[in-house]
Parts: sequence; C-alpha cells; structure tokens
Amino acid sequence: MIPLFIGYDQREAATYHVLCQSVLNTATVPVSFVPLHSPMLQDFDGQQDGTNAFIYSRFLVPELMGFDGWAIYCDSDMLFRTDITELWKLRDDSKAAIVVKHDYKTKHRVKAIGTALESRNDDYPRKNWSSLVLWNCGHPMNRILTRVFVGEAGGRRLHRFEWLPDDLIGEIPRSWNWLVGEYDYNLGSNLVHFTLGAPGFDHYKSCDYSAEWFGYQIDVNHMVGKIEKRRSA
Repeated sequence: MIPLFIGYDQREAATYHVLCQSVLNTATVPVSFVPLHSPMLQDFDGQQDGTNAFIYSRFLVPELMGFDGWAIYCDSDMLFRTDITELWKLRDDSKAAIVVKHDYKTKHRVKAIGTALESRNDDYPRKNWSSLVLWNCGHPMNRILTRVFVGEAGGRRLHRFEWLPDDLIGEIPRSWNWLVGEYDYNLGSNLVHFTLGAPGFDHYKSCDYSAEWFGYQIDVNHMVGKIEKRRSA
C-alpha cells in the first residue's frame, strides 16, 4: 500500500477531492489517503505565516509514519495523470528525500487571484521543491523532523531542506511536478501542479489541463450525488 499525505485547506477543499479522484482513476495498487488537516494535528503548534494551512505540516510526514518506511507528500492543487505506482518506483534508499528540483523564475507575481488565498508569488531558492516529496521516513537524517523542530525551524530552513546535505536530496524528472502556468503545456506530464491557482477558481478556469481537472470534479460530484440519494431513500 502507498501512503499518500495530502495538504488540506478548507478554503480549497475541492482541490483535495479532485486530486484523490485522479489517483483513484489511475492507480493500480491500494493507496492510503491521509489529509494533513489542521484540526487532526491539534498537538502541532505550527507556524502560521504561510499562504495555506499545510505550509509546515508536510514536514511532519516522517514522524506521522513513525520514522519508518516511505511515503509520498503532495499539495492538494495537483492532478495525477499517470499511475502513482510509477512515482513510487522512483524511491532510492540512499536518499532522505526525493523531489523535483525546480530552478525557475515565476512569470506571475500574484497567485490565487480573486480568492481568500490571493498573495504575492515571490521567487526564492528551491521554490516548489517541497510541494511533492518522496519521503524516506526511516532515514536517520529525518529524525530531526519532530513537531517541536518543525514548529520552530522557520520556512527557509524547512522548504529549502537545509537540514539535509545536498547529496541526500534525490531528484526526479520535472514531469512529476509540472508547474501549470510556469511551464508550457506538455502532454507527457505525469503530475500537474496548479501552483498559481486551481481551475476551480474563476481566474484559472481556462488554464492548461483545466478540462481534465473539471472532468474529475464531475466524477466527484456524481459520486456525492449517488451517496445523497441513498441517504434520502
């Protein structure tokens, strides 16, 4: 079974459900979905200086896994276009964490335009590295990631993986974290990331891959409708 931890923010709850549906529609092995929802982490006194509710809780994954085995973390504003098993195969026990090592300057200075999440979109080193992580939870270097440490370390140290030597940060192809609106449309992308804003937000409803996103949203709504009919029967 693949443990999949997903950042969750109530203000963009639809993105979480669409992401899960995209996994369900493409996966060929069992997947365990774990939303990093703040009320479920009541003993985590995390910092609150980020643009979403899971800005720091992603770094709790090794502890939540009991510092054992492997797990995947991803932001909720993503869409799997390929079987998650193919991503799982990219694990490497010699690495503590494996990411897409983006190296870019943003084309857009504001993100989540027109929403409660609207904010500046500044450039910084290793931007978006932490939005998709293959965590080697049992690696000794990740044992530092306790709730106390994550709550105090600060965004720069965490999101730049500064507790790890560079040679312990593995790299996977950019197709596994394709930044919509920053990278040009690519039919071969495996996992797309609506980092500027998901299609469910009016400003981004016609962005690249939006038709696929809305297709999964229809699947989610259809399933919810069936459940509601059963309840009322």
